[in-house]
Amino acid sequence: MSLVELIAQADERGLAASGLACLDRCIPLLGGDDEVLRPLWASLAEGAAAEDWGERVARARAELEASQTPEGDVSAEGEAATLAHRMLDAAPLERSAENLRAWADACSVAALQVHRLLDAADDGASSVSARREGRTQHMSPLVAAELRRQVAILELLSGGGAASLRQALDLSTEGRRVLRAVVSRRARGRV
Repeated sequence: MSLVELIAQADERGLAASGLACLDRCIPLLGGDDEVLRPLWASLAEGAAAEDWGERVARARAELEASQTPEGDVSAEGEAATLAHRMLDAAPLERSAENLRAWADACSVAALQVHRLLDAADDGASSVSARREGRTQHMSPLVAAELRRQVAILELLSGGGAASLRQALDLSTEGRRVLRAVVSRRARGRV
């Protein structure tokens, strides 16, 4: 099943986790602490109150607001950071399937684009949309790994169970480490 199909079939919790995971993997671009989104992850646990979501989104925005990308930064890193900030800014304060589906879909596209911008390898002529629909030939390694993570997280959460959220968080943490290493390597290359 393609990523687009998985997002279309996901429930509210899966959509929230999918969008949150994309954002979480991009934390190195937002200049935030790795734990800044942990309260949002906790609000998706079994039995957690959905009403806490909006307050936790607002808190994360406030903590990450100080690291806004300077206007006019047209580098790949600047463009990637702008996309990451847009993901955060677009996070819905009301946790409903309708709101979350649009956000998860936009986060999926943005996260793939972030990885495409920062990948040293050429991703070919295909668009990010084509990747999400399953056309993956000649895909660069960084984009391929991000696509696999997005699919895996949605598949995990569609199966349900208490452990699925933990596994989704672990996958996201692994992706964050990879992106942090890429950002660090690119920064060393500019010095």
